[in-house]
Amino acid sequence: MDFGRPISILLLIGTVVLIMLPCDALEFVVGGKDGWVLHPSEGYNHWAERNRFQVNDTLYFKYKRGNDSVLVVSSEDYNSCTTIKPIQSLSDGNSTFKFDRSGPFFFISGIADRCNAGQRLIVVVLAVRPKVAPPAPGALPPTPAPATTPTSPSLAPGTSAPGTPVPAPSSPTSGSARQWKLGGGLVGVMVMTLGHVIVGLI
Repeated sequence: MDFGRPISILLLIGTVVLIMLPCDALEFVVGGKDGWVLHPSEGYNHWAERNRFQVNDTLYFKYKRGNDSVLVVSSEDYNSCTTIKPIQSLSDGNSTFKFDRSGPFFFISGIADRCNAGQRLIVVVLAVRPKVAPPAPGALPPTPAPATTPTSPSLAPGTSAPGTPVPAPSSPTSGSARQWKLGGGLVGVMVMTLGHVIVGLI
């Protein structure tokens, strides 16, 4: 008996399920391969605009210890590159910062001249949306009775009375597009019913 096909199907199903599982928190590497430097290949704020940050996500800053640092500052200190009174100072060269709330966060280089030259970052963390519990079964309003229509003379099958709107034919769909946050970006995944996947493999 050939077990190759069933094992392949199970592996495919397992992979699809793993891809679709939402992540609780992600780590974002600020500056990518460049790290936290004065002139990254992509501007920090442009990079931040391309990503979606959520509460509990983490930023990872990589830089040369003793040569630079990262300061978490107020919006006023961000705009003026004031390094004197940071909210938090990160200086170990491999710094992480975890978002504990939604809203804007402001980061600057610990060296004012570098901040003035553009080494700074604004990250906006998306608001937490509370999960809405479904209403209790007894709390649902009563369903209205269907409206009755006056009787009309019989029509031939496939025809309608004059002035009656005819619904457009619906076309079946084999799947729906879903987006999942994966690896710091949004990845479009085509979700198909299990039957379609198996039929496609056989």
